[in-house]
Parts: sequence; structure tokens; C-alpha cells
Amino acid sequence: MTAGRPPRVLVDATSVPADRGGVGRYVDGLLGALGETGGPAVELAVVSLRTDHERYRRMLPAAEVIAAPAAVAHRPARLAWEQTGLPLLAQQVGADVLHSPFYTCPLRAGCPVTVTVHDATFFTEPEHYDKSRRTFFRSAIKTSLRRADRVIVPSKATRDELIRLLDADPTRIDVAYHGVDHAAFHAPTEEEKARVRARLGLGGSGYVAFLGAKEPRKNVPNLIRGWVRAVHDLPNPPALVVAGGQGHDDDIDRAAADVPGHLRLLRPGYLRYADLPGFLGGALVAAYPSYGEGFGLPILEAMACGAPVLTTPRLSLPEVGGDAVAYTSEDPDQIGIDLAALLDDESRRLTLAKAGFDRAKEFTWQSSAEVHVAAWSRASRGRPD
Repeated sequence: MTAGRPPRVLVDATSVPADRGGVGRYVDGLLGALGETGGPAVELAVVSLRTDHERYRRMLPAAEVIAAPAAVAHRPARLAWEQTGLPLLAQQVGADVLHSPFYTCPLRAGCPVTVTVHDATFFTEPEHYDKSRRTFFRSAIKTSLRRADRVIVPSKATRDELIRLLDADPTRIDVAYHGVDHAAFHAPTEEEKARVRARLGLGGSGYVAFLGAKEPRKNVPNLIRGWVRAVHDLPNPPALVVAGGQGHDDDIDRAAADVPGHLRLLRPGYLRYADLPGFLGGALVAAYPSYGEGFGLPILEAMACGAPVLTTPRLSLPEVGGDAVAYTSEDPDQIGIDLAALLDDESRRLTLAKAGFDRAKEFTWQSSAEVHVAAWSRASRGRPD
């Protein structure tokens, strides 16, 4: 790297899924901030799946955007290419630093490497992952902590867990909070709310919203059970809408089967990105009783849409929610009690909605990008002796 020149960074965006889940929101938000006029100084190159090539070219007109081989769209091929083709590409583009945004990295990159480790729940909540996934990500995290020049994490809680559980070197970990796209996630208009209600067939019924992957760590079955307890005896019970990816939690089907016939549980799957503000901001409560998160982007996005949020005080979630959200436990009975109390208290819901909306403004991708650039600059100078 030439003295006085900003580092040339190759960002590997090939792990971004088509559905634009958490890792997609992170990579898109980070790159969008880096591409803004007056953004953090960095010479940027990006390698992406072919389906994202034009997207990133439009987003980053000043960057070099490279399409990865077509086979990389399949995970086994991507992981193999990461170890062989990616280091070669880093050399070809003259990268001073290679950034891997999703746990894994090349063992021999040929240049300094930074890796984002999104959470430590594969260690703190192992029972919520199947054996193969748990084994893979545990190994990937240990390898990245050992091999990467710097590790970027989205919360202090994640940093502290990596240090506590894996004896990670705290001097090589940088905390970069996620941001939220305030154009995409905003307080919705009445028209946006009405459009979502019509698409979901809700009519005039109020509803409780969940948005996220349906995996065991998200605690959707206990949310369903808690919601039943909270609304069972109400004269006009609000529906529960569980939206997002299908995931792999079979207990959701068992909990759904026990929902009384007079209550409405809707499971629409993925919603259109443009419908998310109306969905979240139109809810009586956005509920997210997770067993633990590395950051908690869904609650931040709900806060940005002006929704009162009910979540748990586990791991990073209080760092995001602060005093602007309501807290409950993972237990269905307590979820029922706390959800019922919120549904019965419109004044508190309005107070939380305002506080959450204001707090969400503090989380920006620009701030996150600045921390990333600082980490890349440190990595480009090499590890301290």
C-alpha cells in the first residue's frame, strides 16, 4: 500500500442471498454508504454473484465490480472458490485488504483479511441449530478469529462473548453497529398501511407482527403460544402475522396447530420489500422474543417504521433497543402477560413507538462504514507486534 493512499479493499459479496435477509441488508447498507459522495475514503472493489452484478454497478459507479463465476451461486462451490479463486482475484485487483462479510475467509489470502462475525450464538445457544450448521459455523468462527487480521462484530455483546468463550484477542476486534436504511424503513403513510392490510386480508383487524427467519433461535413457537394467551378472551382479538423466510423450525407447525379457531394466525412468507414499512409500522406491536442475537436488525427496522417493539433482554438486543422498547422473557406465559399489557395500553404503545423511532435515527450505515474503513486501514498496516 502506498503511503497516503486510502486502502484498496476487495469486498466479497458472493455470500449475499437473493432474499436480502440479514447479511444482504448488511452488505447492501455498508456498500451503499461507501458509495455515497463524501463517504469514507476507500478504494473499493466488489465481487458479487452474477445476479447482483448490475445492482452493485449502479450502486457503486466509482468502484470496480466483478462478477464471480456462475458456479459460485451454489454454496459448496462458493466455499471452494473462496479458498482458491478469491485470493487470486484479490491479487489481480491489487487489494490491500480483503473483506469477508459472513464468518468465513480464505486460509491463505495473500493480503490482510478482515472478517465480519455476526454473532456467537452457535456457542451460546447451540441447541437452536442443527448439528451440521452448528459444527460448520463454530469451525468458521474459530478459524476467522485465528486467521483474520481484524474481526468486525455488530455489537459489544458479540465481542464480549467471543472474548469470553473463545479467548479472542480484544485488540483485533472492532465493533461496528449495523445501520438502517431510513428511506426503505420509515414511518408509513396510511396508504402504505392499507395496502399491506389488503394484501394480507386483514380487513379492519389489528395485528401483531413478526418479521424474520423461522429458525429455532427466533422463538416463534413461543410467540404464537404467548399471543394465544394474550388475546384469547378479547372481544376483537388482533391477528398474529408471522412473515419472513420459511426456516427450519418444525415446532412452529405444532404451535400453529393448537391455535383456537376463532383466532387468526397468518403466515404469508416473504413480503415485498416495499411493503415492510406498512407491515411493521401498521402493527399494534412488533414482537421479536428471540433467545439471542448478534445485533437485532429486525427490531431496529421495526423501530425505524414507528412500531412499538416487544423483545427480550438477551445478548445484543438491549444495545439496540435501549429504553425505547418493551422487554419480555422467552417463556410463552410471560410473553402472553407482557404482550397483553402492551395491547391494553395504547398510551404506552405510542410512547414506545416515538422513542423507538427517535432511537433508530442513531444507527446509520455511514457510521458503520466509518468503523469498517478504520478497521481496513489498521489491517493494511499489519498486525501489531
